[in-house]
Amino acid sequence: MAINQHTEEPAHVLVVDDEGANRYSVSKTLQRVGYVVSEAASGEEALELLKKQPFDVVLTDIRMPGLDGVELLRLIKEESPDVIVILMTAYASLGTAVEALRLGAHDYLIKPSSNQDIRQSVARGVERAQNLKRRRALLDAIRSDVFELARTDVEVTTPVVDVSVSIRDEDSYVDALPETRNQTMQLGPLTVYPGRYQIAVDDQDIDLTPTEFDLLLYLAAHRGRVVPCHELVREVRGYSVDETEAREVIRPHISNLRRKLKSVRKDADMIVNVRGVGYRLSERASS
Repeated sequence: MAINQHTEEPAHVLVVDDEGANRYSVSKTLQRVGYVVSEAASGEEALELLKKQPFDVVLTDIRMPGLDGVELLRLIKEESPDVIVILMTAYASLGTAVEALRLGAHDYLIKPSSNQDIRQSVARGVERAQNLKRRRALLDAIRSDVFELARTDVEVTTPVVDVSVSIRDEDSYVDALPETRNQTMQLGPLTVYPGRYQIAVDDQDIDLTPTEFDLLLYLAAHRGRVVPCHELVREVRGYSVDETEAREVIRPHISNLRRKLKSVRKDADMIVNVRGVGYRLSERASS
């Protein structure tokens, strides 16, 4: 369970807690099932370790002196958005949970958590990390192929890609990209650059965050229907919450995406909010 099947190497987990006994207990629980575990006694120490080596999953307490777990989560996501972060707390509140999920936390555990709950949460996090790595590798390969073609002065054509694919899991729409050496996809007036998390409207480039990019492609893949927020969180972010919390998680990402589109094209409101139900791509963006 702890082995990274893609690279056949053990997954690396960082446990962050200012309580030494807690760190020891969690670390031993994870080491017993084969993870390579490092420890940090503070958020500041965790950031230093993250600069020195990569981790698949960071499991951190929320209440710590100095840099707390939620702020640590925010800083990690700014620098390394693919690192999976799991938060633990003995002082649960809905506000903290929603904020954690909004910032990109993979899971939220209530102390005291059983060893089984901890191992299951980390296992899901490792699986999510592996999926992200596979997606990155695939998109990098596509970009590399295009670059090689450009170097040899071979003309690269960019046909429209049919993105109406069936989504089986969070990375399926990436698996559905053509294996030919295509540089872009076309979604109505949008030109999409898969390897760069970038789109263009009327020849003006727009940089997107990974979440904004994935939301756009998921809505495009499911054009013609309204996608509820809990589905967007599950398929794009990789965890499950109820619809009320999901709306709070998704709303700021959709808002930022709309703002970026309208900054270059005032009539580019391509994402439709169906109140109380979810979001869909407008007919303009899917034609």
